[in-house]
Amino acid sequence: MAASPDDQLATMLANIPEKTGKPLDEWISILRASGLEKHGEMMKLLKQDHGVTHGFANLIVSKARETGEELDLVAAQYSGAKADLRPLYVEILAYAQSLGKDVEVGPKKASVSLRRKKQFALITPATKTRIDLGLALKGDEPQGRLEAYNAMCSHRVRIESSADFDDEVKGWMKEAYSRSG
Repeated sequence: MAASPDDQLATMLANIPEKTGKPLDEWISILRASGLEKHGEMMKLLKQDHGVTHGFANLIVSKARETGEELDLVAAQYSGAKADLRPLYVEILAYAQSLGKDVEVGPKKASVSLRRKKQFALITPATKTRIDLGLALKGDEPQGRLEAYNAMCSHRVRIESSADFDDEVKGWMKEAYSRSG
């Protein structure tokens, strides 16, 4: 069974020193000293000036911006009316992580980005009954359930149940993963 999102977060937090070269408190000091206030600006600083990968940069910035409350963007996304979608999210995430050890999970306020060298998928709880799975399949023609989407993920699939996350969708996700490395 795949690790829970809480376990994944704990693992990432524990791995910050090894994977980034500094403990979390040093990174937070660097961010505070920078005077930057916007999440994206801080991410850019960590990634460009310090070579921190996207997933760890996002986690460090999120921790630096905390107001004392535990920050769990995924829990916030799958709360209230969208709580019933959480098992479907966990299923999609587990499959994505099974594609390779290099999958970076980057929770954002409204979605979760899946990356290697670049983003290959985006999991978004779009409605209380549906997850939109964005896939980076630029150049492929939309067909059937594979719809045109946006600039970050060229296509999307609407997923309302485990039955919708079938072999065809997994094949598209695997292809997007293979193109992102």
